[in-house]
Amino acid sequence: MENRTARLTVLIDPRKKVLFDEICAQQDLTPSQVVRRLVRQYMVDNAGNIELPDWLIRGTQRADDSE
Repeated sequence: MENRTARLTVLIDPRKKVLFDEICAQQDLTPSQVVRRLVRQYMVDNAGNIELPDWLIRGTQRADDSE
């Protein structure tokens, strides 16, 4: 798990933001949690020849993917 945080500012259409917030709330997640999950998954899916640290790969595995 990361020890520090950095701010990422994203510009998004206000209507999409409202809908995104509503969907996050329905899943009992904060928008930040969802964005962090999306960023981690994007890095794993698109790293190419960049070697990723074990903690990043482990953090994106789902229960059904672990075997």
